[in-house]
Parts: sequence; C-alpha cells; structure tokens
Amino acid sequence: MRLAVVSPFVDRRHGTERALAELLERLARDEHCEIHLYAQRVEDLALGQPLGQPGVALSQNPGAILWHKVPSVPGPHLLQFIAWLFLNSFCRAWDGLVRGLRFDLVLSPGINSLDADVILVHALFHRLQELAREEHRPSPSLGFLRQLHRRAYYSLLAGLERHIYSDPKVSLAAVSQRTATLLHDYFRCQDVRVVPNGVDTSHFSPSARLARRPEARLRRKFQETDFVLLLIGNDWRVKGLETVLRAVAALRDLPILLIAAGDDSPDSFRETAKSLGILERCRFEPSREDVLDFYAAADLYVSPSLEDSFGLPVAEAMACGLPAITSIFAGVSSLLRDGVDSFILRDPYDAKTLATMIRTLCQQAEWRSRMGQAGARASLEWTWDRNAAAIWDLLKDSAARKAAPSARKA
Repeated sequence: MRLAVVSPFVDRRHGTERALAELLERLARDEHCEIHLYAQRVEDLALGQPLGQPGVALSQNPGAILWHKVPSVPGPHLLQFIAWLFLNSFCRAWDGLVRGLRFDLVLSPGINSLDADVILVHALFHRLQELAREEHRPSPSLGFLRQLHRRAYYSLLAGLERHIYSDPKVSLAAVSQRTATLLHDYFRCQDVRVVPNGVDTSHFSPSARLARRPEARLRRKFQETDFVLLLIGNDWRVKGLETVLRAVAALRDLPILLIAAGDDSPDSFRETAKSLGILERCRFEPSREDVLDFYAAADLYVSPSLEDSFGLPVAEAMACGLPAITSIFAGVSSLLRDGVDSFILRDPYDAKTLATMIRTLCQQAEWRSRMGQAGARASLEWTWDRNAAAIWDLLKDSAARKAAPSARKA
C-alpha cells in the first residue's frame, strides 16, 4: 500500500509524534507499505528511498519511508497552521501532477489535512477549547493578545474538527475509549475504532530505569533521600501542574522535589511555586529525545490531567516500574486498576486528595514497590506491534471502502 502521511513534524520527544514514528516504522517494515511522509521536520526516523516508482505498482520487498519536506512559515501558531494546511496540500498535488504520484490513502494524526482518508485522533481541540472557556481567571503568563490568539487558534481547529470528523467518508481511530466517546458526543461520529497507544518495553523497563538512576539523579544533584515527582507534557496547565504544585506545598514535611518536563513556558508556574513557598523544590526542564532520563531520575509519576486523550508518559512511567498517579480524564485510565497498578484521581483539581496519595506512596515503600511492579506487568500488554496491527486493519478496510465506488462504476 502506498500512503501519504501528513504531520508537521515527527520526533521522539513528543507523545503524538513518538506514536506516529512507532507506527510508520512498523507499517514500512512489517506490512511493506511505501510511506510518503509530508512534514516540515523529521528526527530519529529511519528514512529511505521508496521501492516503487511513481505510477508503478510496489514490489513484494519491504517498504520504506520517504520524507517530502514541506516549507514552513514563521509567525504565530495560527498563521503557521493555515500555511501548513495549504503547503502540504500543494506539495502533494504537485507530486501528483508532475511526478504522477498516486496514493491509496492519506493518513493524518489529527487535523493536518482537509482530504485525509484516515485520521488518528490523539487530541480534541473542541475539548481544549471548552477547558479554556471554563478557566475562572486569565492566565497570568499570557498577555491579552496572546490569549486572543490562543482562542482564535482553538476556534479554527475546533471548527475544522467539526467539519472533518463529521464526514462519514473519513475513517477515525481514537487512542482511547474516552476520546471515542467525546467524538460521538461532539460530532455524532459512528464506528470510531479504539486503538490505544503502545509502549516500547524493550526500552522503557524497570532494569533500564534503575541502571540510569544514579547518573540521572547525580547530574541533577538529588540526594538518595529525596522523593522526586515527575510530570511530562507540553501544556502543563492541562496536565494538572498547578494541582501538583498545591499538593507539594501541603507536603512540606516530606523531602519532595518536582520535575516538570516539556516545552511549555515555566514563568507562571514559577510564580505559583514561589507564592506557595516551594520554588526551591521545583525544576522546570525542556523536553528531550532521551525521555528515559526523566523516568530514571524520578520516584513517582504524577499527572492529574484536566484532559488527555491518552497520556503516553503515564504508560511509559509504568513500564519503567514507576508508580503513577493520573486522573479519570486521561484516556489511559480506562486501562488501569485504581489502587493496584496506579492511583486515579476523580477530581483533577483536588490537591488535598492528591497530596494524600503522594504521602502514601512516599512513606510506604512496600506499597510503592508493589504498584510499580503491577504497572510494569500491565504495560507488557500495551505493545506498539498490537497498535500497528489494529491500525493496519483499519487502513485495509478504509482502502477497500474507498475503492468500492470505483469498482461499482467499472
């Protein structure tokens, strides 16, 4: 099968993009797909020349991934996204017109194309727009113009979701049952397949984490007695960082430190931590390709998400043998057993209950160990091979459905 895959970038530092990289490698290697990746930036992904020539059927040899670089436009996110929509469509049209390149399907992780045949839904901006409207106060880290820009950006994406996801010709796969339910509630989407993300347990494992632990903690100047919390994400507000900060402030008697990792601006959270008197306990670090380094430095993963279609760091932390706390608003929570392999917070704003959970795991090493071991065992079922096989079935069904009208005409 020859696929056009449309994504602004692919790397291993961000959850959605890491999931896409794992999928594309397996589709090329195991299903012999010829993948034409239309992206502005690609990192840490094996690229090669496609086996088939434009307009020629593929051979039976393994497939490959070919990167078609899409130009990027500087400016605010809204402008960049509009330009991205136009430019990736133009590049694909140019390849079709000039090179005779034809695709069986167009695959997109989210709203990246107006003509996608299959969309993997990793986030719902309609829900994020709702959360932004529910805020009781404006974010102090954003000026008026930036807040206006964010609202306009979310409005555009939510409008596109309504237009595209409501199209019955588009095949949808959601990364969790929660996301599938929201797609039905918002857009009346039918037949949404639920395909949870996976975890590379050969890379994320208790032994790998423990082997890296001394160096990761020494570099950060952590003491062995420090109990380190970890949160990873690129929107710390939605990931529940403010609730975590308030919980840490309620646990001053314990040697608790916090790492917040991601590409969000730390300014407002520094101010919150300072006002709570815990700034010296907090580290704000940028995302990195070597995500395992964060898990190696930590004792507990904490992310009481306000909304999370899946929550890949939760699954990766559990694979590493770290106990994890998440919320019922994270899609991954449907795969977990509360009190056995994780703690699940009912109210992501409930800092008091979160503090109780953290205190329990900090002070009860045996419970912490049991929960970490149970999480590592559970994660063995969440494989990327299983994820790719389910999406491959969806692609075959979508290709057959797309070809059916042509067959009837013939």
